[in-house]
Amino acid sequence: MKTKYIVYGILLIGLTALIVYRINANNEIGEPKLSEESSTATTVKGLVLQEQEFNDNISLSGTIEANEQIEIRSEISGVVESINFEEGSKVVEGQVLFTVNDVELQAQLSKVQTAQKLASENERRAKLLLEKQAISQEEYEIASADFQSASAESQLIQAQLSKTIVRAPFSGTIGLRSISKGTYVTPLTPIAKLVNTSKLKITFSIPEKYASQVEIGTNLTFTTSDANINHQATVYAIEPEVEIATRTLKMRAIAENSDGKIYPGTYANVLLPLESVDNALLVPSESLIPVQNGKRIFISEKGRAKEIDVEIGTRTGNEVRVLTGLKAGDTILTYGVMALKNGTPVEIDLNQPEARTGE
Repeated sequence: MKTKYIVYGILLIGLTALIVYRINANNEIGEPKLSEESSTATTVKGLVLQEQEFNDNISLSGTIEANEQIEIRSEISGVVESINFEEGSKVVEGQVLFTVNDVELQAQLSKVQTAQKLASENERRAKLLLEKQAISQEEYEIASADFQSASAESQLIQAQLSKTIVRAPFSGTIGLRSISKGTYVTPLTPIAKLVNTSKLKITFSIPEKYASQVEIGTNLTFTTSDANINHQATVYAIEPEVEIATRTLKMRAIAENSDGKIYPGTYANVLLPLESVDNALLVPSESLIPVQNGKRIFISEKGRAKEIDVEIGTRTGNEVRVLTGLKAGDTILTYGVMALKNGTPVEIDLNQPEARTGE
């Protein structure tokens, strides 16, 4: 019995010694490896954040429209008697553009004016007879109504006659005509387009989140698809409500076009300023790492990489404005960050950013 306990004791002592030996051996093997890892730093690029002046702009698509534009038509039907404009020429307000034959209306006016004279004379005589009580008040009122009816008919025909002469309602450029002399026109017949291009309207829409940052009088710049010249415009009208379907707010700006080089109907690339920031922090786009709830960025702290959650704002072509999480003087890691982990030793190749303008 004693021999059995002695054997068990020896086995227990041996097993304990074996466990201790293995633990010590593992520690000896792991220590050099840890030392080797700690001495190998990952080379990455980085920069020291500095506050910069930043113009926060938003780029939008817009449409250029004429300040005033109409399609010239005749208000009455008839044969075109004369055309008094050249296609593509400048016209001034009140200038005669074309006339419609008025022979029939002139005849009708002559007939009505004769009847008007007769009704006027009858009304005068009835008034004299009424004063002498030779006729009743009712008879006089009938004569007076006949005269007023004849006068109204004369005025109506005179109004129609005035419409046989079509004048330019405003100054501008008249386009290609769709009629010739002798054409029978109706109010549905298009004649030509009249466009005032001395000033132009630029219509565009902004996302609703920027609505409070734009007001009437805001200046903006725009370019057209056929040239890269920057043109100036000023916001003069804003819709009173956001469009529910697109969640955007429509607004309109006015621009000078005295040289006539910008054509209505063309596309406009609008650059709308939202705010100017004197102490913005900008980081390269490639330094940001997407995560489930936002973005992260690595900074260098005591020679090791450290993850920081950040909130971002406006993007430029290759940079992003960081709103929270960083401060001026932080060294951010910009290139080679995908291989990093929190606490990884790093060796940094520093470079500095240039000032940017947001779009």
